[in-house]
Amino acid sequence: MAVQTQAQNRSAAGNGAGTSIDSKTMIAGLNQDLAGEYQAILMYIHYSAKLTGPYRKELRALFQGEITDEQGHAQFLADKIATLGGEPITEPRPVPHAEGVREILEKLLEAEKQAIADYSERVQQAEAFGDTGLKVDLENQVADETRHKEELERILAGWDER
Repeated sequence: MAVQTQAQNRSAAGNGAGTSIDSKTMIAGLNQDLAGEYQAILMYIHYSAKLTGPYRKELRALFQGEITDEQGHAQFLADKIATLGGEPITEPRPVPHAEGVREILEKLLEAEKQAIADYSERVQQAEAFGDTGLKVDLENQVADETRHKEELERILAGWDER
């Protein structure tokens, strides 16, 4: 059985069209994801402070638990970017303004859906890059963000604004 180096895998890897990507492209995509994770951290912190109403305590606990998950995602991305020879970005995506608990939940849901889309694209790029470990790690990120999305969807499905 032949053993290929990661560089050989990168040049031979494809995303279905027989193309590969370079480390610069991979780093740029990961930095885009890192900006999204910084945004998520800020959103959960900011929105947890703005919560009001009868479910404030429960939602605040949920949001603060998500901060830890998003920090872990951000650290993973920053480490991988540095490992690939890049400079981890330090600027988050903007935090959208939200008034009221329902709008806060909707903005968070939008951000989780965006993270899933971004990570799904990055999984394909990691495959084209020839980094199977990164591909698997990113698939795990998709799974985490999907759980976050589904939890928010369940909360919103039962939300009654009176």
